[in-house]
Amino acid sequence: MSKNRSQGQTLPLWVSQNYLTRYKTIKSLLSRTTIGANDHVIEIGPGKGHITGLLVESCRKVTAIEIDEKLYDRLHQKFNDSANLHLYHQDFLKWRLPASGDYKVFANIPFCHTTAILRKLTESRNPPAEAWLTMEKGAARRFMGKPHETLRSLMIKPVFDLKIVYHFLREDFHPKPGVDVVLLHLKKKTQPDISPAQWRNYEHFITRALQGNRAGLRRIFTQKQLSRVFREADISDFVTGEILYVQWLCLFRSYCKHVRCSKQ
Repeated sequence: MSKNRSQGQTLPLWVSQNYLTRYKTIKSLLSRTTIGANDHVIEIGPGKGHITGLLVESCRKVTAIEIDEKLYDRLHQKFNDSANLHLYHQDFLKWRLPASGDYKVFANIPFCHTTAILRKLTESRNPPAEAWLTMEKGAARRFMGKPHETLRSLMIKPVFDLKIVYHFLREDFHPKPGVDVVLLHLKKKTQPDISPAQWRNYEHFITRALQGNRAGLRRIFTQKQLSRVFREADISDFVTGEILYVQWLCLFRSYCKHVRCSKQ
């Protein structure tokens, strides 16, 4: 086992994690993934190593990042003979993701850092090919754009498909969480909906458009342009109607066609 100790710490009680301890449940989860013998899998917050052990048995390489010093030491002792495990005592949010090469992520993440972890993974220059993350059901739905699209969902969807693939029982965790928990699957698209060359313009457009409960669209387009782009995007009720992800893509392409290009 390769071990690396740096920038870790002992966590305060308020950051405590809800651990998955039932091997039957963990095996069921892994059976729902595409993780196989040739994969490099990153585990965020391995904790007591219940998931880690099964990953080590089934993967070519496992990288586990544990911030808690005591848990790191226990993991080091438990997996000392595991040659394919690379263990880091570090804060995942400060740890560098692989700069190249394919990898997947499987993790029971601390709920208090869900958004930060998801942003780190999805906004990386080399994001994971796939990721399976446990999180609050409400957070997963927001990332999926339910009940309506948000800035975060619209920044994820051009690159990833998202789907809830498992609904946990609260008894699956120790201690039991006070919220419903799901396993969210993110799969990188073969071809992103927004090209790297367009990404800054897309981010600028979406950020402006969502300001003031989408009133920002009226500041981006003239009234004449707005009527035209709504027809092109098949949007009939702008005030109360929901704008779907595919319609946002259409709005952005109309913005490139009618607004941005006309200013250049």
